[in-house]
This record gives sequence, structure tokens and C-alpha cells, in this order.
Amino acid sequence: MQWPSFDIVAQAMGGWMGITGEDADHPVKVGGGAGDTVAGLFAAFGTMAALWHARGTGVGQYVDVAMTDSILALSEMVVTQFSYRGVSPVPVGNSIPGVAPFGTVYVKDGVIALAAPHDPQFHVLCRLIDMPELISDPRFGSEALRWENNVALRALIEIFTATRTKLELRELFGGKVPFSPIYNAQEIFADPHFAVRQMLPEVEHPGSQCAVAVPGVPVKLSQTPGKVRHRAPLLGEHTREILADIGISAAQVEQLIQAGAVSAQ
Repeated sequence: MQWPSFDIVAQAMGGWMGITGEDADHPVKVGGGAGDTVAGLFAAFGTMAALWHARGTGVGQYVDVAMTDSILALSEMVVTQFSYRGVSPVPVGNSIPGVAPFGTVYVKDGVIALAAPHDPQFHVLCRLIDMPELISDPRFGSEALRWENNVALRALIEIFTATRTKLELRELFGGKVPFSPIYNAQEIFADPHFAVRQMLPEVEHPGSQCAVAVPGVPVKLSQTPGKVRHRAPLLGEHTREILADIGISAAQVEQLIQAGAVSAQ
């Protein structure tokens, strides 16, 4: 099908909105433009694969990436549950069916994300919250039982977490069990992790006297590290420079610009 799309359309048709939210009557799209950016990542992957093929064969090819296909490719829960069990998964909030504890829990000053579903993680969590008796509790003796009794388990965990702040729990849980506060933008910019990882580089922005931060490169290569070195170019900003590099004269470039064949600043 040749349908126009935006991020929300891709998320709806690709399966994400059907499993995101508190219940089936209130579907929610994932924050950020995943339908746009994920398609861009797959396009980059496909382009690199085509380039490697071209280097070996001398043959180029057309790279076709659909936004909806890109979302579906990351919807493993949608595909596998229906394929294996004939079940269409529905929204279950922040949990994952069959896995507990896994989701969000209330704390003294807000909400955190916490996941310790497997036995080693669960045993560590029980000791950290001063409830080692939960390890031998027959309601929580296996991963399947923990899911069956996940409401009761979450309530017991919150007896502990509700009396501690996010900062206190960060000190207690950090590096020991999968955990994080629910960060907003201000907290992301304040956390030294993202500065150390170069995930908030600053670039100049046309029309602004101040530099602005953009998302950094998440892939860290030891021999050929990438980095954000400058902002994205304006439409046609480097047209004359690029065309001159391939041997087109200045007069020809101006003719192309006047004809509307290319854009230029």
C-alpha cells in the first residue's frame, strides 16, 4: 500500500499502540518519533548493506524502508504471542505479561522503574529491601508464580519503596538490580552519565546566539569512534561547494539553481 504516514500512524499500524497504555480502551503512542527515527536507522543499515554488496559486485540497488514495517520489526511481543499462541497481546501498563517484578513502583517522592524477575535478581532485591522471607514464600517461588501473584508482590515491595526517596533508592539499588528513576529532561541533562558518554553534544544553531544540545551517538567504537561534530546543514547550504567539488563550473551551478533543479542558500 502507498499510504502517507506520520510517526503515530506507523506506531498504530505497526503494533506498538495496540500494546502500549494501561488498557485496550486507551492506546498510547511511545514518546518520541519512533516511527520516524527507527525507519531512519533501518534505512542506514540497509544503505550500508547495499554499499558492501556494491563494493564486492559493482551492482547497486534500491533501498526500500517503510515506517510501519520498521515498527513491526521491533514488535516481537505482537508477532511471537500471536504466532505461537494465537493471542493478540493487549496493553498492560508498564509490565510484561508473565514477568514480575517488572514495571513501575511508587516511592516516597514519585515513581521508579524496577525489574528483577529472574531468581538471582529477585533474591538480591529481597535482601536489599530487608524482606529475605519473600525468597521462600510459596507465592513467589518461581517466575511463573511471581507473575500469578504480581499484584501482591508489588504491594509488598512498595511497603519498602514508599518510605524511601528516589535518591535513596538509587544509592541502594544502583548497580545491583535493574533500576532507574523516571527521568525527565532536566534530570537527564543533570546526570553526569550522559556527559561522560557524550550523549548531549552541543552545536551552533542558525538564528540562535546559544549552542543547543542534540542527541549524541550511542554506538561507541574503540577504533573509529563517531561523534556529533556540527549541526545538520540547511537545505542547499553546501550546494555550490559540493557541485564545485565534482567539477561543475560556477556558471553551470547558477543555471541549475535558477532552473530550480537544485536548492542553494
